[in-house]
Amino acid sequence: MNIGEAAIQSGLPPKTIRYYEEISLISPLRGANGYRTYGDKDIHLLRFLQRARSLGFSIEECRLLLSLYEDKHRASADVKSLALAKVEEIDLKLVELQSLRHTLQALAENCHGDDKPDCPIIDDLAGKHKHADHTARKHRQ
Repeated sequence: MNIGEAAIQSGLPPKTIRYYEEISLISPLRGANGYRTYGDKDIHLLRFLQRARSLGFSIEECRLLLSLYEDKHRASADVKSLALAKVEEIDLKLVELQSLRHTLQALAENCHGDDKPDCPIIDDLAGKHKHADHTARKHRQ
């Protein structure tokens, strides 16, 4: 099948499929005319990559997952280790996102939201205002 059909079946855009080929994640056959020809195995690998990427794995982590997938003598502990490392990474991002949320919430609470130009959100972004957490604590006192 051609790249358009592979894109439909895998759920990935043709540009992504070409990129995965360029970085050697997949290696579709080439027909006599030079066009890529995708088979069932290629579609399966593209779906595998699409799912791994949707779970937050980087390209290099996907490369490692693919090698583990293709290694029938792999230790499942290796795969589990990768997954747990990704969970730790996600947990750290969640802490960072909660902190960002708290800061933005504090800034929004201190903004009058009226028709005047004074805005602690803009001041903070411009570095003209103290940190939103400090401002929020001061505001609550």
